[in-house]
Amino acid sequence: MALIRKRRLTDQQKRRIHKQHQSRQDDIDTSNDLEGLVVQHYGRQLEVKALSVPEVHPEKPVLGPDDPEPFWKPITLGSVWRCHTRTNLELLVTGDRVTWQADPNTGLGIITAIHPRQSLLTRPDRYHKVKPVAANISLIVIVFAVLPEPAPMLIDRYLVACQHANIPTLLVLNKADLITSNQQHIENLLQEYQQLGYEVMTTHAHGEVNTLAQRIDGETVAFVGQSGVGKSSLINAILPDAAQKINVISENSALGQHTTTSTRLIDFGQSGALIDSPGIREFGLWHLTEDAIYSGFPEISALIGQCQFRNCTHRHAKNCALEKAASEGEILPRRLESFLRLCDEIQEAQQKS
Repeated sequence: MALIRKRRLTDQQKRRIHKQHQSRQDDIDTSNDLEGLVVQHYGRQLEVKALSVPEVHPEKPVLGPDDPEPFWKPITLGSVWRCHTRTNLELLVTGDRVTWQADPNTGLGIITAIHPRQSLLTRPDRYHKVKPVAANISLIVIVFAVLPEPAPMLIDRYLVACQHANIPTLLVLNKADLITSNQQHIENLLQEYQQLGYEVMTTHAHGEVNTLAQRIDGETVAFVGQSGVGKSSLINAILPDAAQKINVISENSALGQHTTTSTRLIDFGQSGALIDSPGIREFGLWHLTEDAIYSGFPEISALIGQCQFRNCTHRHAKNCALEKAASEGEILPRRLESFLRLCDEIQEAQQKS
């Protein structure tokens, strides 16, 4: 197959293209620009909440005696508008702060610019491409529950992703009221993460959630976790008006059934917001580097480089600092297993690329 070489532009062509681009920018009328917040994503369209109003509001058309009543949507603070985006903008996600313009005659808007992001949570999609999930998150609540059975490996994946995005985390054991006498390992799991320095909490959607509500007040929070752990139920308990769909655990598979179909932002308190994202059973991290994996396991990262051999595989190796620490109880064997498995995924992805 013939290769298509990238065309080299002369300085004159570059100047002409720059002039044309600048001319197009100058033609854009910014007098009607408004501030907005993306609250939900619908493929090529997004819902934007108005955070400002025009200094001079558009006037509603004056009707004649026999004229039919035209469509008209006033621009008010907090009103939500279905918007398109300019073609030159990057992919927008829930939580993005944007500049946009409204058309009261149609009830539609257009997003003209995106503000710098404070944080961005991403994950690989089924096509092995990095997909942004939500922006400007200040706290991620990782929810797990008694049923479906907690998956420590998945929790570790979330913690690595949060560390890579530099977003603080809160681990919440939901449905804690369902723990039986032979499920002590679930409470032990929570204690293990607490001993590692992570903030933890227990709750259940049909009980007291005031402690959780007080903790997340004023934050922009993303709820993540396996399907069926009760993320939407917790949001409903904190915000009864959220009207989130609730589903039940499949009796056959004991896995959660997906109920949330798109990432949605819901106002909470005076300045906070809740973000509910689609349930994720597998959270791939193949797009990260090994250094990013190390950072997600701080207790293991502190031991890297202390093995006798520089190329130590940390698997039944002589004088391996990690295996020694695991055998002596300094680090959790299951955390070491998660760490090694994620490192293997990174190496396999690099070999395939």
